[in-house]
Amino acid sequence: MAVLNQRPMASCLLFAYTFGLCFFYTSAELQRFEHPTKVDKSLSFLVVGDWGRRGAFNQSQVAFQMGIIGEKLDIDFVVSTGDNFYDNGLTSEEDTAFEESFTKIYTAKSLQKQWYSVLGNHDYRGNAEAQLSPVLREIDSRWLCLRSFVANYELAEVLFVDTTPFVKAYFTDAEGHTYDWRGIKSRKAYISNLLKEVESTLKESTAKWKIVVGHHTIRSVGHHGDTKELTKWLLPILQANNVDFYMNGHDHCLEHISDSDSPVQFLTSGAGSKAWRGDIKGLNREGLNFFYDGQGFMSAQFTKTEAEIVFYDVFGKVLHRWNKVKQLHQSI
Repeated sequence: MAVLNQRPMASCLLFAYTFGLCFFYTSAELQRFEHPTKVDKSLSFLVVGDWGRRGAFNQSQVAFQMGIIGEKLDIDFVVSTGDNFYDNGLTSEEDTAFEESFTKIYTAKSLQKQWYSVLGNHDYRGNAEAQLSPVLREIDSRWLCLRSFVANYELAEVLFVDTTPFVKAYFTDAEGHTYDWRGIKSRKAYISNLLKEVESTLKESTAKWKIVVGHHTIRSVGHHGDTKELTKWLLPILQANNVDFYMNGHDHCLEHISDSDSPVQFLTSGAGSKAWRGDIKGLNREGLNFFYDGQGFMSAQFTKTEAEIVFYDVFGKVLHRWNKVKQLHQSI
């Protein structure tokens, strides 16, 4: 059983549990999900984004390969980097797209684990509140989607950040789309409070590995390129707090870029279904280690001293592998 965080906090409310983890909310901090450390002190998970198309555009094929790799690695959970349902999110909690794009697609035994999901810009174009609703967890208990939250595995702490409200253009030039901003009363206040929570969480973290997940890119040579609001506001916080990985979707590709000013690795896994856009931006290729324009997904494995990131294509072929080693005890 998971153990509740014992740090002082206001109005802590335990409201549910699933997959052996505990949920709790505090008015002063991001909602946290605490997990016990595994006996072998390891952690592994898969990362996929931009997928929900009722199996079309090779979504089913990617899901099949995820099942194979998930079994091989004995994964602990799955991360969805957003744009969970196309083209315009869900219409309601009863929308059949939830089961047709999620439950009936990711059927492998190894994928019957907790799924942590963030909202993407396409999700905000529908009923964003529906994806956040506990009603969906009653339909499929694997599903957990919140705006921003923390999953703490002691060895690694994963901070999920709601990046869509950062992008000003969605508010000022929606290009004919309607966004569900019911949970965002003031964009400025929302972003300011979220950045404070992100900074506080990262500063207080004692995890060996610090991971941040968002939908939008910070660095990318893909279709959307860098997200200027995130490079301006979020990136400095990641750099200042020794974050190891920023994982995202949004660009429908697989990608690995190393930050030139810090240890942060930018990992894009947004190739869960429709891909092959064919437009690669050449504006900022500094630190580019790998780029693939087709469908696929990513795995992440951690021990106390080593991390391994692997990208796979729709056939399960390894496209790119990257390892990082940390000293067991940091020198003073």
